[in-house]
Amino acid sequence: MITALTRLVEHIEAHLGEELDVAAVARAHGTTEYHLRRMFSSLAGMPLSEYVRRRRMTVAAGDLVGDEELLTIAVRHGYGSTEAFSRAFQAVHGIAPAAVRRNGGPLRTQPQLRFRLTVEGSIPMDTRIIDRPAFRLVGHAARVHLVHRGANPAIQAHIAALPVSEHARLKGLSDTEPAGLLQVSADVDPDYTEGSELTYLHGVARAGNSPTFDDLDVIDVPAGTWAVFRTSGAYPDALQTTWASTATDWFPANPWRLRPGPSIVSVLDRADDFSTATCELWLPVERERQP
Repeated sequence: MITALTRLVEHIEAHLGEELDVAAVARAHGTTEYHLRRMFSSLAGMPLSEYVRRRRMTVAAGDLVGDEELLTIAVRHGYGSTEAFSRAFQAVHGIAPAAVRRNGGPLRTQPQLRFRLTVEGSIPMDTRIIDRPAFRLVGHAARVHLVHRGANPAIQAHIAALPVSEHARLKGLSDTEPAGLLQVSADVDPDYTEGSELTYLHGVARAGNSPTFDDLDVIDVPAGTWAVFRTSGAYPDALQTTWASTATDWFPANPWRLRPGPSIVSVLDRADDFSTATCELWLPVERERQP
């Protein structure tokens, strides 16, 4: 994975003004575009698309020193008009290209990323790999925005709007793993961009051939392999730390990669005020292939 990410950064540098072919880089290293994008965003702390934009605008800033036409510079860096280029430039640098030509800055430089292997992972992760037949997630779904750290207010409001009796009803419908009430995130942006929309479902897992209900939303999950991570501690901090550690520690050290599908959190035990909890994080995975 470190090699694949390094080659991806090198590919970006060599083709800054072109359409980025992430899928080709992924195939060359026996992985998928989905997994490569997710690992990049988790390790770099920004979506791949944002990194590309920052690098383009960093290089473009140097081109502005001179009398070359703005449209020529815009096209060189992948933009079809000076207006689109100016918007992207100002979003990165906080200043218009014309102002840079007059005053020389200030500019915000994005250095080229370098991924290095460091010795970490001294704390073992409680993980199991299981194969599951197709199953069905049923419950109440809502479109919410992705939040990386801390509680998600939209999800909290969604759950709070459900009557207490509905939580009990849903729990009674659970008849397969993952057990109990579940927190499901589906249709997540592959770049894992904070603020992007996803589908959140508060519900339970049922067997794949179980009947549906007119008042409940359904996500059908195909058969596949899952990596299950158990975590305990302050909620949601311990869970979010474990989620981040899957990218920094677990995936680079194991022959597995993420595959498209929902991520699922099963709350096994919790304090009355939900300040602490024991959870299982279910991530859909498949074996990494050698290039």
